Amino acid sequence: MSAEPAQEAVEQVSQGVKDVKLENGSAPGAANGTPTKTDDNAIPFKDIFKMFSKFGDSKSDGKQITLSQSDKWMKQAKVIDGKKITTTDTAIYFKKLKSVKVGIEDYQKFLDDLAKNKKVDIEEIKKKLTTCGQPGVSTHLPKSPAAAAAVDRLTDTTKYTGSHKQRFDDTGKGKGIAGRKDLVDGSGYVTGYQHKDTYGKGH
Repeated sequence: MSAEPAQEAVEQVSQGVKDVKLENGSAPGAANGTPTKTDDNAIPFKDIFKMFSKFGDSKSDGKQITLSQSDKWMKQAKVIDGKKITTTDTAIYFKKLKSVKVGIEDYQKFLDDLAKNKKVDIEEIKKKLTTCGQPGVSTHLPKSPAAAAAVDRLTDTTKYTGSHKQRFDDTGKGKGIAGRKDLVDGSGYVTGYQHKDTYGKGH
């Protein structure tokens, strides 16, 4: 076999592998079953629906989603903002489906009904839902300056009074159990004596 036919055969095999990947729904670079993202970082609706329908439920097959999982998804996507759309709204329209769990087709109907009644663009809702990223457990909200100042004020040991003041030394470090309990002093000195261990130094 000459070099040219061999090169053509290699190219045909390579193209065949690419075609199989595309038929299976995974583009080049989408290895390990990771959902393919588009240019605007959106995850296909079917894929992200499956992710959130499994979130918090290890037994779920990813085909049906509950109201709590849906609310988690919508909060992360900022569809539920507490003003235009609330968890009360989602509960009302979700329960119209008369099922604890719903599949993707019924969920689309739920979104359409919610958008229509709340006068929100359905495409805008779907865009938020597909670009919010995979399910997370933390929102990473920034700490407000007011909250930080309050914490600093409440943890400033120099402002403590009474018995609380006795729990810390001059540097603000806690004394541990010595700051919480009256420990017995077996030195022989009376309580409150200020010149302990000074006798030998003056004689």
